[in-house]
Amino acid sequence: MPDQYGTDNLKTEQKRFFQSLIFPVAFVLLLWLIKAADVIWDMDMNEYGLYPLKVKGLLGIITSPLLHAGFSHLFANTIPLLVLGSLLFYFYRPLAWQVFFLIWLMTGVWVWVFARGSGVHIGASGIIYGLASFLFLSGIIRREQRLMIITLLVTFLYGSLLWGLFPQFFPKEHISWESHLMGLLSGALLAIYYRKSGPQKKVYHWDDEDDSEQEEDAYWKSTSTLDEET
Repeated sequence: MPDQYGTDNLKTEQKRFFQSLIFPVAFVLLLWLIKAADVIWDMDMNEYGLYPLKVKGLLGIITSPLLHAGFSHLFANTIPLLVLGSLLFYFYRPLAWQVFFLIWLMTGVWVWVFARGSGVHIGASGIIYGLASFLFLSGIIRREQRLMIITLLVTFLYGSLLWGLFPQFFPKEHISWESHLMGLLSGALLAIYYRKSGPQKKVYHWDDEDDSEQEEDAYWKSTSTLDEET
């Protein structure tokens, strides 16, 4: 029955949408809890940030995205993490975990190796740049209609992130442009590495219309089946 099929499909998409929010929301809540604990108990957690080329800064590869200089800094990262994280987990569900944590790890390692100066690097902005880069470039590489829309959306919402690569435009701000750059590069490399995984552009077979239609929706149906089983 068409109506029943449409209703079931809508319910499946709604379930998938809400499932895509779980990790981004949980991650952002964790960041706020850490910052609240830091302020309430005066724990000075920023000391556990990333110090480039210093042994004590190695821990910061893991911990630095969890720390923020202030609530304004954290608030500025909250919305992009929610939006970009949800897009990642919705459209690239089988790859989302690998992509998110590889961006986290690669960005931290590269900042530790290549950043200069004695300052400490904290904040989740490197992950944000990585997510934006991955979503933007993946849509271009795959040339799949729905993913190209995400590319345009990311460009519209977060195209201004590019200014964060040029600290000279913000002389009064302590911006970790190295984290921004390394996040951007890590997202781009992962988009290229995973270009043959996940959703793909429809392949037309003019002599077999039914097969082409099945190939077009193969990825999306498989992810819907995963959602129904979870």
